[in-house]
Amino acid sequence: MGKHEFLTPKATANRNKAKGLQKVRWYCQMCQKQCRDENGFKCHCMSESHQRQMLLFGENSERIVDGFSEQFESAFLDHMKRSHRFSRIAATVVYNEYITDRHHVHMNSTKWISLTEFVNHLGETGKCKVEETPKGLFITYIDRDSETLFKDRRKRKRIRARLVEDEKKEQEIMKQIERAEQLMPVVENAQLSEKRTEDEELEPGKVTFALGGGLSKVGELGNRKAKEGSRVIFDDVEVEEGQKEKKRAKNGDVKGNATIVGKSNLEELMEEDEKAKERHNRKDYWLCEGITVKVMSRKLADKGYFKKKGVVKKVINKYVGEIEMLDTKHVLRVDQAELETVIPRIGGLVKVLNGAYRGSLARLISIDVNRFSAKVQIEKGAYDGRVVQAVEYEDLSKLA
Repeated sequence: MGKHEFLTPKATANRNKAKGLQKVRWYCQMCQKQCRDENGFKCHCMSESHQRQMLLFGENSERIVDGFSEQFESAFLDHMKRSHRFSRIAATVVYNEYITDRHHVHMNSTKWISLTEFVNHLGETGKCKVEETPKGLFITYIDRDSETLFKDRRKRKRIRARLVEDEKKEQEIMKQIERAEQLMPVVENAQLSEKRTEDEELEPGKVTFALGGGLSKVGELGNRKAKEGSRVIFDDVEVEEGQKEKKRAKNGDVKGNATIVGKSNLEELMEEDEKAKERHNRKDYWLCEGITVKVMSRKLADKGYFKKKGVVKKVINKYVGEIEMLDTKHVLRVDQAELETVIPRIGGLVKVLNGAYRGSLARLISIDVNRFSAKVQIEKGAYDGRVVQAVEYEDLSKLA
């Protein structure tokens, strides 16, 4: 009897049987073949193609198992990201949804023996939040997508900027209140003196004129009351000022000592910007043209180039520089790992080679020998005039 054709009832029945999921123990991951029963799996294991695949597996078994494990973990997390990105769900539910694809990477080909072990691995690596309950393990996907992180960072920046604006407005309001409090005693004193003069003008018979340069008793009495009133007013002002100074000293904001406890939102925002610039501009290569470097290669010691200075004339592939020696004018091609930066005298020009101010020209102000760092002032670049503290020796070098 001939082989069954594609549209024959037997071939159609076989395809229908192979549509659904079969038992995992009858699946061969190396050959990516699913068998329907024990006899079919046994025959497949005896086939020549399977034997060739097993020879390949025997040559490097650990690497193949690790590869299958990475594929299984990646596909499982992709399914979590698409279907249950923001929900807490049972691990068995997610696994049953994942294995509906007939051609998925099976768990029996990975380094994890059970689903519990795999879920615990996701929790240890911080890729999912794992909760153990009486109903089983529940997992929650931790979204570490770059786009999501970028949106969260922008949202935090907007909130921080709004807080900075609110803080500035509060400071302006407090300054206006302080000015008003300083002007209040003067206004009250002027109003009191005007009221006293009006009362004296309205009551006849109480005003007497002084003869011979003397003052009347009524006049003396009025002056005495005015002095007492002004003294009371200014004493109150002094008491209020003393209380304000105590509050400022308690909060750590004293004008004389200029001590501030804690950081304002503006300072925190500036520090965050500095850290962001540092992360963005920090590279593993620092060579650039026009700087002076020192050759530290032991291989070149026999030729007399060890610890000799030269100028970088050209940078090749970011890590290799063509160095023109200062004394012999010879040109060498040296890797940056065998070079060292040169620090000039105080007041000399340097170039910042790495970090937040990478590529800027600066002037050396001072050197901290104990911390192997320098203090510089940016002279040319986007941050002209800014003084930068504690720049490491490796991040700057003398200009040729």
